[in-house]
Amino acid sequence: MGAADEQIRVSEAVKREIKRRRREGESYNDVLERLFGTDRDRGRDLLAGAGFWSSEKADRVRETRRKYKEKSKERIEQRGGR
Repeated sequence: MGAADEQIRVSEAVKREIKRRRREGESYNDVLERLFGTDRDRGRDLLAGAGFWSSEKADRVRETRRKYKEKSKERIEQRGGR
């Protein structure tokens, strides 16, 4: 990894997060290079595909949520609510 030749100011919260993500022997600069990529990795989108479900999985989650919502409404009605 490269040596740092500039300083930047970050909040305490950001500093804690970088420290939390540090691996043994890594500098803060090393952590940031690993997370954001280096010159050889330029153009690589770290978030590509992150957090996306397939259409089938999303449909299953929506259906499960709908069922739970319906059950919740039924319980509220049974207890005299709404």
